Amino acid sequence: MIESQAVIAIDGPSGVGKSTISRKIARALGFTYLDTGAMYRAVGLFLQWNRIDLCDDQAMRTSLAKIQIQLLPGKNEDDDTGVLLNGEDVSGAIRTPEMAMIASKVSANPLVREKLTALQRELGNSGGVVAEGRDTGTVVFPRARFKFFLDARPEERARRRVRQLRMRGETADEQEILEMTLLRDKNDRERAIAPLRQAEDARIIDTTSRSIDEVARLVLEVVLEGRTETTDPREDHIQPAG
Repeated sequence: MIESQAVIAIDGPSGVGKSTISRKIARALGFTYLDTGAMYRAVGLFLQWNRIDLCDDQAMRTSLAKIQIQLLPGKNEDDDTGVLLNGEDVSGAIRTPEMAMIASKVSANPLVREKLTALQRELGNSGGVVAEGRDTGTVVFPRARFKFFLDARPEERARRRVRQLRMRGETADEQEILEMTLLRDKNDRERAIAPLRQAEDARIIDTTSRSIDEVARLVLEVVLEGRTETTDPREDHIQPAG
């Protein structure tokens, strides 16, 4: 039997709280937080800046070879991961609904996935990592010691995104954000390469009616108990209270 990696993989669609929860878990355990979504957004931004056609393999290979991404911890617990793209701080530029859609699109490109999957695995080789994304438990770290799949109703995820944007002083239309959320879900689940899906051995947590702290506590309880398998997967489907 292949030994499991000291990695906690947290997957799920946008707006379920993956980033905030992963940061909390990493901080509580003294692990490194690996924001894979930020990496795809950074690649998408670079390709957009340079007007690279995703269908032009030669241009893609040349561009990807030039990309260097550095992830920086947020100054505060609730801050997004900082991102340097070829030495330039793009932390704010990648955190827009438009960049989320671009990231979803570029993540379906085989060359992009090959580059970033290799980089993510390299970062996780030493263990002690909390990795969040859409395929961390199925593709990037299939031997992760613990796997979780977070989910929530699309309407609630859209409301959360609207609140987040408005707190930053940005304008946001809830119906438009909901439509983008549904479209991104469709794109992520239907893409041919590494689609969004729950790993068979992942524990599902519905975050619709749960607070960030409650979900983080549930994840930590599983990790600290050291559970590795169950006889019935339904036993680990943690549904909303009430």
